[in-house]
Amino acid sequence: MPEPLSQKEIEDRLAELPGWSLSGDRITRSYRLGSHFAATALVVHISQTQEELGHHAELTLGYDTVELSVHTHSAGGALTALDFELARRVEELAPGHGAQ
Repeated sequence: MPEPLSQKEIEDRLAELPGWSLSGDRITRSYRLGSHFAATALVVHISQTQEELGHHAELTLGYDTVELSVHTHSAGGALTALDFELARRVEELAPGHGAQ
């Protein structure tokens, strides 16, 4: 089972992920894209990454937006290294979809 991170570890890892923020017990990020199709393609790509990691965020698809909210259910809803690994991977793939 993944270990919960300390508040200091959370703050340090968030500092490495511009655009991500702490919202309650989750880390969140919104992306704006050029079209609904581009936003949908990003959701599909994120879904593939989530399957690879075996870790899933809550995804919200808007007209030209994608919002993610993530924490680790198996750690009692705490934030773990898995959450930040997913966020880092999404940050790497989002620009290829034109996400800002």
